[in-house]
Amino acid sequence: MKEVCTCLRGRAVEFLIQSGQELQVSPIVKYSALSLFADRFYPSLISRKGINDAAKTWLLQLPLRESNLQLFALAALWISTKIHDSPPLHVKCFKSLSDNTITEQHFTTKDFLEAELVLMQVLKFEIGMLRSIAFRFLEDLITKLKEVARVGEQLKLEACMDIMDLLYEKGEISSFNTSPRHLAASIMVAAYLITVPVQKTEFPILLWVKFVTSCNEDDILDTVRNILTHVFEA
Repeated sequence: MKEVCTCLRGRAVEFLIQSGQELQVSPIVKYSALSLFADRFYPSLISRKGINDAAKTWLLQLPLRESNLQLFALAALWISTKIHDSPPLHVKCFKSLSDNTITEQHFTTKDFLEAELVLMQVLKFEIGMLRSIAFRFLEDLITKLKEVARVGEQLKLEACMDIMDLLYEKGEISSFNTSPRHLAASIMVAAYLITVPVQKTEFPILLWVKFVTSCNEDDILDTVRNILTHVFEA
């Protein structure tokens, strides 16, 4: 059962990322949706904790259907656009996308409204946590690095995002069991080691990150090693 759930999770996360690209949402919308869906909603489904209010809906019937998970992934994106975009994307955009990409089942606008409500019920309507997602800290770190060192121009946010997407798809984000700030610092160091030319790596990136974030240097190194292992195994 665990292997099946892991497989479904990976495909649902990949679907969410691809859907975000199709809809051309901003990075903050994508990573907020991933936080809602992959970090909080899906683990609650697997443990069956916190879903009492939503348990009667057909969308949560066991065994979990991949199409239902895809619907919840789109609902997470929809909620995220409501938080970050003005105006947010209309439900018709998500409905149209689902008609073209979800082949197992046809969903109506009413289904999207129900999925949104169920997702929010499972999360107990607590969406304020999105202010502390790793991506926000990552953006801030890169901005600060560019302010203090020329090498900051060599480190691209896109490289860090590629690593974060990979970790989400492989289901490894939660396994690090670190704070969002620590995770952002570790992803930044990993991206720096991969992308910045050797002749420009004299900048003490690890010491600088430690100073800026107050994270433990050894802990960051351990997480960076794990991240690089997953990157090079991909």
